[in-house]
Amino acid sequence: MASIKLLSPRLANQIAAGEVVERPASVVKELVENALDAGAVRVDVDIEQGGAKLIRVRDDGSGIEEADLPLALSRHATSKITSLDDLEAVASLGFRGEALASISSVSRLALTSRTAEQEAAARVEVEGREMDARISPAAHPVGTTVEVRDLFFNTPARRKFLRTEKTEFNHVEECLRRQALSRFDAGFTLRHNQKVVQSLRPAATPLDRERRIGALCGQQFIDNAVVIDAEATGLRLWGWVALPTFSRSQADLQYFFVNGRVIRDKLVAHAVRQAYRDVLYNNRHPAFVLYLEVDPATVDVNVHPTKHEVRFRDGRLVHDFIFRTLHRALAEVRPDDHLRGAVAQSFGREAGQNQAPSRGDGFGSQPDLAAARQPAMALGGGYSAPQPQWQAQDQMAFYKSLNQGGGAAGADSMAMPAATDLAVASPTPPVSGDEEPPLGYAIAQLHGIYILAQTRQGLIVVDMHAAHERITYERMKRALAAQDLKSQPLLVPVSLAVSQKEAALAESCQDELQRLGLAVERIGPETLAVRQVPSLLRGADTEQLVRDVLADLIEHGQSDRVEAMTHELLGTMACHGSVRANRQLTIPEMNSLLRDMEATERSGQCNHGRPTWTLVTLSELDKLFLRGR
Repeated sequence: MASIKLLSPRLANQIAAGEVVERPASVVKELVENALDAGAVRVDVDIEQGGAKLIRVRDDGSGIEEADLPLALSRHATSKITSLDDLEAVASLGFRGEALASISSVSRLALTSRTAEQEAAARVEVEGREMDARISPAAHPVGTTVEVRDLFFNTPARRKFLRTEKTEFNHVEECLRRQALSRFDAGFTLRHNQKVVQSLRPAATPLDRERRIGALCGQQFIDNAVVIDAEATGLRLWGWVALPTFSRSQADLQYFFVNGRVIRDKLVAHAVRQAYRDVLYNNRHPAFVLYLEVDPATVDVNVHPTKHEVRFRDGRLVHDFIFRTLHRALAEVRPDDHLRGAVAQSFGREAGQNQAPSRGDGFGSQPDLAAARQPAMALGGGYSAPQPQWQAQDQMAFYKSLNQGGGAAGADSMAMPAATDLAVASPTPPVSGDEEPPLGYAIAQLHGIYILAQTRQGLIVVDMHAAHERITYERMKRALAAQDLKSQPLLVPVSLAVSQKEAALAESCQDELQRLGLAVERIGPETLAVRQVPSLLRGADTEQLVRDVLADLIEHGQSDRVEAMTHELLGTMACHGSVRANRQLTIPEMNSLLRDMEATERSGQCNHGRPTWTLVTLSELDKLFLRGR
């Protein structure tokens, strides 16, 4: 083995560049973050040939003094932290002091800056080969301009890995989109090959913020989004979450910021996925733009070179706060919220304003409305989800057990639904001037499957089986929540061979497992014995259930497997117990179902994530019949 030697500054910078500078978008990210940290309220980004030829970032921030210019290009040089205390409570976007040095080692970099106290600006230039800083006077307003030319000119192997000009620019565009979403107080301009792609002014008011969100994420996202703002235990979560009907085939419209820094975190993703669990259609992804504000001392942002990942001091608290906030926000959505989005979309289509720029032409994205406009479907005889073998049990016994709970649970629970469940006296249609309910009043039934209701906005079409299925499901969940989760001892305990880590976890998390209805005992260094399981899941694969729960506890510090499997069973039972297709309903029964939908949480989707109703506006009907032309 060769003797140990110190690396040259140039080689050390190039190694660091391998971590920080992956492609032109990485350079843009670092330079824009420096501009925002300098207090800029205007950031202009010029790109040529996708960033391979030129990246220029100009800002109107505080600037850099002439004496500090050469030091700014040195490794581990920064003005943002001075002590360990600063590192433990980082409030700036950049702080490592390696970005400019790493970028300059693989490009031709020129930095021009001026502070308010200086009469003239100064310029420092450096190339990757020599790494010698050359300073000269320059003309420049207060602020800083960084020019990066010929990226990877001295590392041909890295340059070969760059994609096409269009692909690299798309990455730059996405990077600046995230920065624009993170800082509403700053304006941004993006040019590609001397052509203005996007220009955003600072957004000071809530209306301006929504306009920026609409420009960056598509107007239909805003039309279908719920605004949230919640605070608890030193945490604040605010932003926009899309309705479940506005789902996407890819997770490409999900932005989460912690103290203004965009992150990708498994803990956050799990909390969001859990909140949307029983309202999303199969393999669909939610859309959201969310901002979490926490004490900087409780989050570690120095766990990854690109600072895309963070570590929370109390991850369990953050996870539960995000889940509860989103779960409550989605549960409180009522049909009138859906109607506002549908009417806004209709007006947008009329005015031609709903088409946001594509990702190739601007920051905006085309929302995926396949699920939003997908007609509700009901199969003859009622839709039934595939029923696992362990669910093929005596369902009538469970319905009876719910109704034997007594008290509020017994009053609120729902036995096997019968025809009389819908036969409730409905309010008479209002006279002129009276307030109209969100879903209007029923006027007819179509093919024994759909209910047609009339509102001022137009025609409401309801899938009666899907709607009643959600109503039944929510009642059963409330009834079950009012009772303790009952456990059933196993006649023959199930023995599991696990790792020592899993065995130790099971031993230390007895209370958590007991709360889930599981009695697990460690009987050896790598052996567990399962002695009790939840009564509802007595026919499930016990071994796989325990393994999945332990895996969740290791990964997220908690598990919702039992709750998910229990809700899956309730969903199947609600599906079988709901009103079937081809059953004729009276007008009072239809109106009763509409009123129940308006009062039920998550009534916009059935248990399987399918939409339960849709709106055809008057303007859309007029267009079908060419009225007004």
